[in-house]
Amino acid sequence: MSTMMFVNLPVEDLAASRAFYAAIGYTFDENFSGEQNTTVRISDSLYIVLLTRPYFATYITTEVADAHTATEAMIGLTAETHDGVDELVDRALAAGGRVARETHDYGFMYTRSFLDPDGHFWEVFWMDPAAAQDGPPERFTAAGEPILS
Repeated sequence: MSTMMFVNLPVEDLAASRAFYAAIGYTFDENFSGEQNTTVRISDSLYIVLLTRPYFATYITTEVADAHTATEAMIGLTAETHDGVDELVDRALAAGGRVARETHDYGFMYTRSFLDPDGHFWEVFWMDPAAAQDGPPERFTAAGEPILS
């Protein structure tokens, strides 16, 4: 079995979150969904598990973060094309998401981001396959961010 990833996220309103991710175009694995959680299929190896905040709290030993006031993670997703970035982010914004930060177009890499209804930070990016193979340009970090110093 290849490695799979399940990102668990707390949500306020499970039905609203489910509607948001359906509007973006994702499907759900009903075998791993219930009254307090739903499993969103992003790809064959990546899933997002949305859990009501109280249910999420039963799995952790610290306070549940409020993504509206603090960023707990940036979740990065690739798109197959430059236009694919726009398509996914535009669907997220039309479904009630908000812009997380400005668009970045570095030529070899293009990124846009959004916040879902619960404030989770999603970064969607496309990178030129040749540039990815050669590594980032000298003035950029491995993550594609400009070096400012």
